[in-house]
Amino acid sequence: MDHGRQVFTVDLLERYAAKGRGVITCMAAGNDVIVIGTSKGWVIRHDFGVGDSNEIDLSAGRPGEQSIHRVFVDPGGSHCIATVVGPGGAETFYTHAKWTKPRVLSKLKGLVVNAVAWNRQQITEVSTKEVILGTENGQLHELAVDEKDKKEKYINLLFELSELPEAFMGLQMETASIINGTRYYVMAVTPTRLYSFTGFGSLETVFSSYADRTVHFMELPGEIPNSELHFYIKQRRAVHFAWLSGAGIYHGGLNFGGGQHSSSSGNENFIENKALLDYSKLSEGSEMIKPCSIALSEFHFLLLLGNKVKVVNRISEHIIEELQFDQVSESKSKGIIGLCSDATAGLFYAYDQNSIFQVSIDDEGRDMWKVYLDMKEYAAALANCRDPIQRDQVYLVQAEAAFSSKDYFRAASFYAKINYILSFEEVTLKFISAGEQDALRTFLLRKLDNLEKGDKCQITMISTWATELYLDKINRLLLEDESSLENSNSEYQSTIQEFRAFLSDSKDELDEATTMKLLESYGRVDELVYFASLKGHYEIVVHHYIQQGEAKKALEVLQKPSVPEDLQYKFAPDLIALDAYETVESWMATKNLNPRKLIPAMMRYSSEPHAKNETHEVIKYLEYCVHRLHNEDPGVHNLLLSLYAKQEDDSALLRFLECKFGKGQINGPEFFYDPKYALRLCLKQKRMRACVHIYSMMSMHEEAVALALQVDPELAMAEADKVEDDEDLRKKLWLMIAKHVVEQEKGTKRENIRKAIAFLKETDGLLKIEDILPFFPDFALIDDFKEAICSSLEDYNKQIEQLKEEMNDATHGADNIRKDISALAQRCTVIDRDEECGVCRRKILTAGREIGMGRGYTSVGPMAPFYVFPCGHAFHAQCLIAHVTRCTVESHAEYILDLQKQLTLIGSEARRESNGTLSSSEDSIPSMTTVDKLRAQLDDAIASECPFCGELMIREISLPFILPEEDHHVASWDIKPNVASGPQRSISLPV
Repeated sequence: MDHGRQVFTVDLLERYAAKGRGVITCMAAGNDVIVIGTSKGWVIRHDFGVGDSNEIDLSAGRPGEQSIHRVFVDPGGSHCIATVVGPGGAETFYTHAKWTKPRVLSKLKGLVVNAVAWNRQQITEVSTKEVILGTENGQLHELAVDEKDKKEKYINLLFELSELPEAFMGLQMETASIINGTRYYVMAVTPTRLYSFTGFGSLETVFSSYADRTVHFMELPGEIPNSELHFYIKQRRAVHFAWLSGAGIYHGGLNFGGGQHSSSSGNENFIENKALLDYSKLSEGSEMIKPCSIALSEFHFLLLLGNKVKVVNRISEHIIEELQFDQVSESKSKGIIGLCSDATAGLFYAYDQNSIFQVSIDDEGRDMWKVYLDMKEYAAALANCRDPIQRDQVYLVQAEAAFSSKDYFRAASFYAKINYILSFEEVTLKFISAGEQDALRTFLLRKLDNLEKGDKCQITMISTWATELYLDKINRLLLEDESSLENSNSEYQSTIQEFRAFLSDSKDELDEATTMKLLESYGRVDELVYFASLKGHYEIVVHHYIQQGEAKKALEVLQKPSVPEDLQYKFAPDLIALDAYETVESWMATKNLNPRKLIPAMMRYSSEPHAKNETHEVIKYLEYCVHRLHNEDPGVHNLLLSLYAKQEDDSALLRFLECKFGKGQINGPEFFYDPKYALRLCLKQKRMRACVHIYSMMSMHEEAVALALQVDPELAMAEADKVEDDEDLRKKLWLMIAKHVVEQEKGTKRENIRKAIAFLKETDGLLKIEDILPFFPDFALIDDFKEAICSSLEDYNKQIEQLKEEMNDATHGADNIRKDISALAQRCTVIDRDEECGVCRRKILTAGREIGMGRGYTSVGPMAPFYVFPCGHAFHAQCLIAHVTRCTVESHAEYILDLQKQLTLIGSEARRESNGTLSSSEDSIPSMTTVDKLRAQLDDAIASECPFCGELMIREISLPFILPEEDHHVASWDIKPNVASGPQRSISLPV
């Protein structure tokens, strides 16, 4: 124990605390409040929290000398119960901290109260809730008082000892909340027995239930000056108890179940870890002295023996301190009367007739780890350690004990937890000296678990050492029993599994190069591959599986998301040669794979002799790329085409050639393979139908038909029909077919001619008899072609007649047009004298000088030039030009103004010439022709349609009602406030 600093210290709290009201007979404390009873019937209350004290005389009105027998105060220091004894018998009072007068409890008159149990969980400052009182005659009463009522709510008799009537000397109560209500736990002591009661509902229900069942009690016979019962309270809950009995100090832990979910039945005996401290351990000589009072702390008993208090450790039962008291001379003869505790404040008090002493605690648990360690209760010792050094000492004792008993693995676990008082080297030397390699490995592994992540260097070194120890262990097991290779339950196999788990856990801490060298030097190829996979060196892993012929495992590794894609291409040749089916399935399941980079592997596989009849796996993958992935790489398409061409059946090749892979793409190609390469390949493999298709696709129709004629004339005809936009070429192709048909027929002459005539019908009139006559021999008789020639002549005759009809229709139409032109030249319209211009609203027949003559126009008498439209609208020429120019598009307006300007210039030149020399009529003709052309162009520009009925009016719908240049008109309509500068004047208007 640490004797440099005492755990318990004694200080004089107050001298002459009775204040002349007699001597102190009893005392109680709670929440920094001390209540003492005196020999003259006074109760003195000291409140150290507020620095106040008051006195209450309970002997008033009672005859004779009165003395306070017992005084009790609740844990909150508000409620107080006191019993007065005198010649007139006993009487019990209740008083509150706020009251000036006590309340006599008349139902308890004549009963001496020795013990009180407060309901610590539910008591408040204003209400006591349920309180149990134990009396001298062996009765238990229930009391409840509310401060506001100024009197007790009820006092009920709960229980009475009948078998062995004894005085109740100590009482304690605990409650626990359960689903059905509240469970009560009550402990009561007499000089020889400890009773325990439990039940739920109310106190009355709990105790009434014992009428039908046996009361549970513990009997310890023996004499004792004052039997006491104390609970140690921690966080408002009793955790252990002590009973000062005649046989010794009976103590133990308390288990009330507690919590919301405690069962309703509970445990009748809620005491656990019971023990009895014999008084002989407290005596220094042969004479055994029994304590006359006790106080209970977390780890110690405070026992009052004469004028001193011995502090006994509750766990080790050793006396650790003796407390002396500074008493006045007149109190020494009587000695210390008793002890009491203030659970709320964590203080203890001792008192004699005049003085009160305070016993303070200074960290009583600081040395408890040593106590538990000496008792070999290691778990409790660790729980009470305050720093790493103390924990190391506990681990060291455990480790040394295990090492001494040759339990090396357990010793290794404890040694690994030591961080300060024993070096790493000392521990490892211990195991090396003992030849315990396995225990050393266990120590290293446990040490790794206890190291901080920041100790990277130490972690790496220890992990490497553990790796070597594992490898050594594996090799030793293999040498001892080679059959363990096949036995999955052998120690060898379990060690390998454990080693692999270690590699997985330590992959980030182990040095990669060092670890791989170790694995290689020990010949552990499988573990080397496993570690390589953990570190992401998938190339080593895949290469190993390929060497072992395990293509499926290699492909599983390559399919991991973390594996670089390049490894797929690198190992593709080996994998497809090893297992083509699994490899292709893996490729198809892998996303974002570039088929172009797999072409070398597929070509190599397809070119090998053993794979001639097994190229279907490559074809399957290429078809997947082309049809499912819509791959557009020419290399992929070319390879697939080459594999199709090598097959005996060319149906797949023809289907492939007919597919339009670019269909749906804007301006996309219909195929992605190289047609020239395809043609060379098909010619080499003698796939003639495919060659015909490729020729046709390349628009080489003559070659296609020529080759098709070697295969099937029907195919040649189909190819000839594909040409639709070039009639000459189509005819030429059919002539090629016709020549072939004529030359290939080997029947009689007349039969050949009939077949040739039948062939002509298949051309749908494209070829005539005269087209194929040159293909027949010169000695063929005309009679054989009589029917065909006559049919052809009839067709020509029909065409001549049709042309005649068309010419007659054209002549008749021309005559009608000439008549319409003559009629239009004679057409006229009548203008009313009052007809107005659609633009200026003036009369159309107004003299030209009033509105101005239009530029480029020749005046007709006094009238201005004007236009009249079939719809009835009429416009002055000048007005129409202005309106159309304003409303039409800018380019058209500029065109009109340009024509008008040219007409004006020509007119000016004509006037100048008229003022000078007269020009000949021959010179004036071209000039007039130019004017007429310009005027005709101007007429077309402005008068092609009525501006009010044609497109010009329709386009004006999108124009605003008020143009931007007319904004000043809008402003003129604004209403402005009339701000008069002087007095207003009214002007009368004539009516």
